[in-house]
Amino acid sequence: MKDVLVIGCPNAGKTLLFNRLTGLKQKVANFPGVTVSTHAGRARFSPDLQMVDFPGVYSLHAISGEEKVAIDAFQAALLQPDRVQAVACVIDSSSIAKGLFLALQLRKLCMQANVPLIIVSNMIDVLEKHKLRIDHEGLSKALGCPVIATSARSGLGVDALEAALREPSDIRDVSDPEVLAVDDNWERNEAERLAHTFGPVGDLLLKSHSRLDDFFLHSVTGGLAFFVIMYSLFQAIFTWAAPMMDAVESAVSWGAELVVPMIANPVAADFVRDALFGGVGAFLVFVPQIFVLTLVVGLLEDSGYLARAAVICHRPLNAVGLTGKSFVPMLSGVACAIPAIYTARTIESTSKRWFTYMAIPLMPCSARLPVYALLIAAFIPPTYTAGGVIGLQGLAMFGIYLFGIVMALLVTAILSSVSPQSADDSPFVLEMPPYRIPAFSSILRGALERAGYFVRRAGPVIFWITLLIWILGYFPNNGADLSQSYLAYLGRAIEPIFAPLGLDWQYGVAILASFVAREVFVGTLGTLYGIQDATEEVVSLATRVQESGLSLGSGVALLVFFAIAAQCVSTLATLYRESGSLRLPLQLFAGYGVLAYIMALVAYWLFT
Repeated sequence: MKDVLVIGCPNAGKTLLFNRLTGLKQKVANFPGVTVSTHAGRARFSPDLQMVDFPGVYSLHAISGEEKVAIDAFQAALLQPDRVQAVACVIDSSSIAKGLFLALQLRKLCMQANVPLIIVSNMIDVLEKHKLRIDHEGLSKALGCPVIATSARSGLGVDALEAALREPSDIRDVSDPEVLAVDDNWERNEAERLAHTFGPVGDLLLKSHSRLDDFFLHSVTGGLAFFVIMYSLFQAIFTWAAPMMDAVESAVSWGAELVVPMIANPVAADFVRDALFGGVGAFLVFVPQIFVLTLVVGLLEDSGYLARAAVICHRPLNAVGLTGKSFVPMLSGVACAIPAIYTARTIESTSKRWFTYMAIPLMPCSARLPVYALLIAAFIPPTYTAGGVIGLQGLAMFGIYLFGIVMALLVTAILSSVSPQSADDSPFVLEMPPYRIPAFSSILRGALERAGYFVRRAGPVIFWITLLIWILGYFPNNGADLSQSYLAYLGRAIEPIFAPLGLDWQYGVAILASFVAREVFVGTLGTLYGIQDATEEVVSLATRVQESGLSLGSGVALLVFFAIAAQCVSTLATLYRESGSLRLPLQLFAGYGVLAYIMALVAYWLFT
C-alpha cells in the first residue's frame, strides 16, 4: 500500500477533502491549529492507497510547535519515496498567493525526492458563486505539475483528483535558467506573480468579508455580538438538549420498568436497577448536552467566527499573560481539555503556551457538564424571563462557565505578574479566514462522534466505579440500610473533610470517586440514591437531590469546587506528555485542589 501525503495551509478545506476521499469523519475547523496530529485512512477510490492528512502549515519553515510537528512528520515521510504515491498540496482558491508560496516550496522538495506533486485548488465553488475564475491550465504549465480544481464541500472535481492520484505524473522542470538562487523571498515574489497572472481578478470576496468584519470586529458591536453568541452557546445546552434529555430519561425509566421485573434473583435485580439504570443511566441522561455543546462550537469554528473572537479577546487576554491565540485552546477546553492542550502548540511564546496550559484545566469541560446540569436542574427552576428570551437555567450555566473562565484569567494574571517574560515572545499575528456557511453534515457527524466518544471513554469508568460503589453500599445487609454498609463506614471516615461545606458522607464518596473522572460524580450519586430509595421506579436524579435536603449553599459550593479542581487523570497525563515534566501536572492538581476547597468554603458561607 502506498501513501498520498495531504498537506496545505490552514483554512484551505484540507481535512474536509481528506474526509471525502477516505470516508473518515475527522473534525473540521476553520481556524489555524485545530488539527494537531496526523490522520491516515484508506482511500475510498483505491484500496491500494492510504491518505495521510498532516496539520496545516503556511510554509516549510516552522514558526510554532504545531507546524514543527507537521513539517517533521512530512519530511520523514518523504525520506521513504518508495512508499509515497504522490503529494497533494491543498490551496484555497480564493487566496491562492498564500497557498502557492507553500506549493513552490513543496515542488522543490518533491523534485529532490522524485515524488509526484498535485496542486489541489480547493473551494472553487466560492469563486464560481461570485463569477470569478482561475486559469488552472496556465497555472499547471507554469508549475510543471497538475492543478486540479475541487470543492470538498460539494464534491466538484473530486473524480478528476482521484484519477490523478491513481496515476500521478512526474513534475516537469520549469525552472528559469537565469535564476541563480531560490530563497524564501524569491518564492514569495513568484507566488504573488503567479497569483496575479492566473488568479481571479477583483476583490469582491475581500470586500464582502470586510463588511462583516466591520461589524464583528468593531469595538462596540463586536463585543456585544461576542457576548450574545457566547450566551446563546450556553443557553442552547439546555434549550436544544431538553427534548433529547427527556427522551433518554424516559428510555432509561422504560428500560428499568421492563427489565428489572424479569430478573428473578433479588440481588441481581437490585444491581441492574441501582447500578446500571440508576448509576450509568443517570449519566447517559446528560450526554445530549455534550452533543449540543460540541455542535454549537463546531458551527462557530467552521463559520470563521472563532478567529474574530480571538482578535476580540487578544487585548484582555494579553493583559493577563495570555494571547489571542490562547482563546481557541481555551474554548476547545469547553469540549475537552485534552485536544485543547494539543491545540496550544500553535502558541509560539513558551511562557504564554505554559500559561495557557494552566488556564485550560479551569475551563468548564464537557466532563463537568453533567455535574453542572444536575445541580442547576436541582436548584434553578426552568423558567424564562424577558419575554421568554432568557432562561434562568441557561443563565446559571453561563454564570458557572463564566466563573471558570474568570478564575483561569485571575490565575494566569497572578502568575504572569511574577514570572519573567519569555525571550521568544512575538507580536500577535493571526490569519483571518473567510466567512463561510458551515458544512452542517460534517459538524453534525463530528458532534455525534464526540458524544459517542465521550460515552465510550467515560462509560467503562463509570460502570466499574458504580459497580464498586454498589457492592460497598449494598453489603453486608443486602441494601436494607445504606447507613450501615461498608461504603458508609468509608464515607464517615472522610466526612469531616466535606462537612464544613454542608455535605454528608454520600457526597464525600461521590467527590472522592470523581477524582478518577469528573463525570463519575453523577453515576456514583445515582447509585447511592438508588440503593437508598430501593423502589421499582427509576426517579430523576435531580429530583432525588432536591428531596435529599441539600442546601443551596452546599449546591453552590459543589459547583465552585468542580469548577476549579483539576480532577481529570487524562488531562494531567496529557500535560505531562506536552510539558515533559511531572512538575506542572502535580502543581496544578495540588494547587487547584486547595484553591477549589477554599473557594467552595467561601461560597458555602455566602449562600447559607
